[in-house]
Amino acid sequence: MAQNRFHSGTGPTQRQLRVGELIRRTLSDVLLRGDVHDPDLNRHSITVGEVRTSPDLKVATAYVLPLGGQGAEEALAALRRNAGELRHLVSKAMTLKYAPQLRFVLDETFDRMDDTRRLLSEDRVRRDVEADPEDDED
Repeated sequence: MAQNRFHSGTGPTQRQLRVGELIRRTLSDVLLRGDVHDPDLNRHSITVGEVRTSPDLKVATAYVLPLGGQGAEEALAALRRNAGELRHLVSKAMTLKYAPQLRFVLDETFDRMDDTRRLLSEDRVRRDVEADPEDDED
């Protein structure tokens, strides 16, 4: 298999990032408009935080979270139940050779941000962060 001379890292390629963002926007639009005919899915306002694609662009993993985080498991089950219809609606709006298989995972980014904020607000951490580095040199 030929190697890409412009990409030598282990992270996603520029094409993967571009296609992932296109899928994210399209999926968000489909969910916002309520094009899927499932009342359980349309009841939730779902945020699509990120979409990561496989190197061959045939699998797309969408990181989703309902607004406010309430009913996350129900929303995830509804998304997985309607993955075929969502795949059809997303692929209809895009010009890819293959319609990617959609997988849905709960987005834990917001939880990690809250944990980081909580850590940074602790007295001992704040004291270390606010310490003057010139005091340590003496």
